[in-house]
Amino acid sequence: MILPKKNLKIATILPYKENYSYNKASAASLWVSEFFKKSKYKKDNIIYGHTTFNDFLTNNYKNIKLKNIKSRFKSTTSEYSKKLINELNKFNFDLIEIHNRPQLLFKIVSQVNNRFIFYFHNDPLSMKGSKTVKERLKILESVEKIIFVSEWVRNRFFLNLDKKLQTKTEIVYPSVNKQKKLKKNKNIIFVGRLNYSKGYDIFKEAIVRVLEEFSSWKAYSLGDEDRRTIFIKHKNHKELGFLNHKKTLSILNKSEIAVVPSRWDEPFGRTSLEASSCGCATIISNRGGLTETTDKAVILKNLTSNDLYLEIKKLIKNNKKRRYLQSQSRNNIKHLISDNTKFLDQIRESCVPFFKINFNKKKLKIINIYNHGQKLNHRLFNISLGKKFTNGFIRNGHDVLEISDRDFLRNNKSFSLIPSKSNFQKFLIETFKNYNPDIIFFGHTKNIELNTFDEFKSINKNVILSQWNEDPIMSSLNYSKQNISNIKLYSDFVDHNFITTDPSVIKKEINTDNFTFFFVPVDRNIESFEVYKMRPKKDLFYAMSHGVNRATLKDGTEDERINFLDNLVKKIPDVKYDFYGFSNKQPIWGNEFNNALINSKMGLNLSRGKPTKYYSSNRIASIMGNGLLTFIDKKVEMDNFFNNNEIIFYNNINDLAEKIKFYSKNEKIRKKIARNGKIKYFKLFNEKKITKYLIDISLGNKALLFK
Repeated sequence: MILPKKNLKIATILPYKENYSYNKASAASLWVSEFFKKSKYKKDNIIYGHTTFNDFLTNNYKNIKLKNIKSRFKSTTSEYSKKLINELNKFNFDLIEIHNRPQLLFKIVSQVNNRFIFYFHNDPLSMKGSKTVKERLKILESVEKIIFVSEWVRNRFFLNLDKKLQTKTEIVYPSVNKQKKLKKNKNIIFVGRLNYSKGYDIFKEAIVRVLEEFSSWKAYSLGDEDRRTIFIKHKNHKELGFLNHKKTLSILNKSEIAVVPSRWDEPFGRTSLEASSCGCATIISNRGGLTETTDKAVILKNLTSNDLYLEIKKLIKNNKKRRYLQSQSRNNIKHLISDNTKFLDQIRESCVPFFKINFNKKKLKIINIYNHGQKLNHRLFNISLGKKFTNGFIRNGHDVLEISDRDFLRNNKSFSLIPSKSNFQKFLIETFKNYNPDIIFFGHTKNIELNTFDEFKSINKNVILSQWNEDPIMSSLNYSKQNISNIKLYSDFVDHNFITTDPSVIKKEINTDNFTFFFVPVDRNIESFEVYKMRPKKDLFYAMSHGVNRATLKDGTEDERINFLDNLVKKIPDVKYDFYGFSNKQPIWGNEFNNALINSKMGLNLSRGKPTKYYSSNRIASIMGNGLLTFIDKKVEMDNFFNNNEIIFYNNINDLAEKIKFYSKNEKIRKKIARNGKIKYFKLFNEKKITKYLIDISLGNKALLFK
């Protein structure tokens, strides 16, 4: 066992043009430096960037020197990323945070194996590397989290994207400290670039009128602009140029009114937040994220110099209103560094699995709860997903404790012969205390009370709860209603839900934010036959039942599969089919199932309900995994995993019948495709890969189901 981590080693990377100096710092640098100062992880946080000045904002800053900064022929981004990659690979960082440069993210991610957070300080649709849907999806796939400085910036990122993907994102607003209350002077302040985009021309026209009318008031412009076209000429107005952050706050703190009349869509609008926190009566436009900076500002209805003039005039003439607005602004700061730093540190912790968790990074302890089927005399051994999960967990190097909830209840009845759920809860809790698992993994049970999960969390708040379910969930099937109800019992309480259907299928019935699809695994010790090397006597195998807990069919049960099979056999009169659960042949189980399976060349994978994206009963593992040529409806969309040389897709019953007849007569190609199918299935979805995938998702790691 390793001790819980007490710190996180974090690399923070700024754009190479971002000036991290005391006198020239802009928004991103201020964001990084101020959150760093309050973070509990600042001890092991290195900030990387390129700054030509030596008055760095914090002492943890590491300056990357660049040679090609002025070259027209060599890429500065390439040089910067290359040096960063060399630097990052020297240290064992827990987390790498990259700010505001998607192209830099892509370069580093491709050569540094780590976990990443990406920060957007500007409109993603205006930045190289995040303009297209494809680029933004790539960013989502590359990182643990994306953090935006405002809801407006996040909405821009998700333009034309599925909003469900927002679960991988957070908003951490630029924030401020509370300021000391100082005596106010009759000053009106503009802070920002002195250009058209920032509305400086609007301010110019409005402020000249105000100063002419109210001679006791003065105005100051804080900022610069390389290509100036707008100048204010008035005896009561003064340009102070670009001032460092401390001086800017000092002036705002002593001023009555601040104006932020931006034309462009501000990603956030730090000036508005700072002015408000300093107790200025603040006037803003409604562009971009400006309205997210404070709830106590005057918002211009029309962005014109006349409207701005009128609002400033109202504040000057109405002392009571101005004083009230100032007081409300100072006392109701919307974004405080102390609060948002805690939130940011929590996000960081959530991105690093095993953080403060009492287990070895490579060896997990897992309680696997599922029905072992003792009552059924273990006739489900060859289709039990719970058993395959245990095998996979162990073969991946983890320790597993198995619990059969149904067998426990059946074997521990009270004197009244009624299963005692309360005793089962006590058993689970005491077992949890003794074993101290890292993951509780359970499926197809209703026997765990929510209070028991609460007890688990009280003992170990870091324990991960994951539920799995392999049954159909499509709305077209009545049986699914009960299954969805069973899943819902725990779905909002657990950390993760794993299902064998694409989660989009039930998004109307249930919140699927924590749902993930998984493929029915094969196991080398269970799917051990190679039928394509054998000489089966039958052509086509199919087995159905009315539930694995029933050995026989239910009388009077309607099943659309029966009609399908009735029509199919009429179309393939010369094919030797071997169907179970059909035409008075009862379902078969266990070794009898295996013996019948390997006596057929081909298998039909036909599941309950209408063909639904990715759903298949667990028979698909038995059929493909044992080397039978397999037929499946194209509408199940298994072509996302297999091609025509590995499985046979059919469009309708007529197409299926023709393909069955063709492959029953063409041994060579049938064997080749069946062999390819088995090899591909074991390559992608063997018990080790599936359980690694389930663990990775449970721990919050990046994971791909198939590659």
